[in-house]
Amino acid sequence: MSTYIDVHIIQNIPPSCVNRDDTGSPKSAIYGGVKRLRVSSQAWKHVTRRFFSDHLDKADLGTRTKRVVSTLAGEITRQAADLADNAQSLAEEVFNAAKIKITEPRAKKGEDGSKKAKESGYLLFLSNRQIAQLAELSVKSARSGEELDKKEVKKIFKSDNSIDVALFGRMVADDADLNVDAACQVAHAISTHAADNEFDFFTAVDDAKSHADEREDAGAGMMGTIEFSSATMYRYATVNLDLLHENLGDAEATLRALTAFIEAFVKTMPTGKQNTFANRTLPSMVVVQVRDDQPVSLAGAFEKPVRKSEVDGYVKDSVRELVEHEERLEKAFGVKPLSGFFASIEELEELDMLGERVSFPELTGRVRDVVESRLPASE
Repeated sequence: MSTYIDVHIIQNIPPSCVNRDDTGSPKSAIYGGVKRLRVSSQAWKHVTRRFFSDHLDKADLGTRTKRVVSTLAGEITRQAADLADNAQSLAEEVFNAAKIKITEPRAKKGEDGSKKAKESGYLLFLSNRQIAQLAELSVKSARSGEELDKKEVKKIFKSDNSIDVALFGRMVADDADLNVDAACQVAHAISTHAADNEFDFFTAVDDAKSHADEREDAGAGMMGTIEFSSATMYRYATVNLDLLHENLGDAEATLRALTAFIEAFVKTMPTGKQNTFANRTLPSMVVVQVRDDQPVSLAGAFEKPVRKSEVDGYVKDSVRELVEHEERLEKAFGVKPLSGFFASIEELEELDMLGERVSFPELTGRVRDVVESRLPASE
């Protein structure tokens, strides 16, 4: 029976534009018949990966790029400086052996694209360990004069996945056998209530002009508008523990990846217009549930938009609606989680039905203790 870890978050975001569309407006969605503020899952996954880069060993992570030839050539050169002149062609041989199509990049006007390293036609996600092993295999082949072992190349692509590859997956359009199914799903965050955008009209002063002769025009050096919004958001993500273990092949690495993801997902914030709005907040409530049936989003709690309370705003009523929706789902469908833990700044009696109240520093450890017994022991 599979194990799923659901993460539910209620988070207040002050005036900001953390995630905007192609027109510069904060992203939105219609849900329950009304307009909601929305932050895309891609935006939160991106900052989650950046958190990994700052807090995890580089060896446990990967690189996602179209510049796969130059990336591998750099590692070949690092391992064997004497092969630097041939590193690019050696790297090309590796990707040709894996049947991953690489082509010359599109050149800018006046540039010779043939002088640049070839690229894949799409972003390719490789673990840093895979890059190192592919380079090692290439160096060994070059020095022995033997042809590159295609089976060994493919074997490397299919083993030693990094934490970020295991969580977020990899698609290889040229060979589906090299795909990695994502163990993590992240929902688009939506406001729990109706939310409209506003406009900030701003001006910027020309310092030199402002100190010039009084007779000179003292108007603004530039002016413009920034669209922004604010809301209480519902955020949700789920991790398939069994698939994560399958992708990583090691119980300890699986637990490390799970706890790192929970911490990163809770503590990060997309960075759009952050210097303008300084909108970084932490959640008002985090709920982590361990299930053995299926992932269960609680977004339905907010299909009917929460109404503003003149005294408490939106956060408390959003928390109450989430708790009540969880209770209704349990009664109707019998989908009770195996375990639940929550950290909250709200002191509400009804929260107890979500599980055990803990501080967030304790939460990841408690979840780890629960799921550890559900993983096969490392060999």
